[in-house]
Amino acid sequence: MTKDLFWLGLTAMMTGLFFVPYVLNRINVRGFFGAMGNPHKNDLPEADWAQRAIRAHANAVENLVIFASLVLITQLAGISNETTGLGAAIYFWARLVHYTVYTLGIPVMRTLAFFAGLAGETLIAIELIKIM
Repeated sequence: MTKDLFWLGLTAMMTGLFFVPYVLNRINVRGFFGAMGNPHKNDLPEADWAQRAIRAHANAVENLVIFASLVLITQLAGISNETTGLGAAIYFWARLVHYTVYTLGIPVMRTLAFFAGLAGETLIAIELIKIM
């Protein structure tokens, strides 16, 4: 397995688990069956941090599409290398930081982490551009 695919797999698993904290908060606020029910306008809202976690999770899912596409194209093109592996590792760690600081409500760090993830994707994209 290439480093790119390793980091893609970890990123997908991590993104898939980002829902856990805010669902636990929803259970705490609304009770187990309240959290399992359909949303209702009279529902008690999640904590502020949990609402940010929901948005951070959605952002992670949206950006996973781009990251996964880049990594899978490098695999299909047979150009996986140290640079693409580094880009994938940077993306993983940047997205973990992004989710954490977004959930905690740290705005400047959130933006810096987002751009670090973009830098990781850019490293991969540059390798793809080289073969076009």
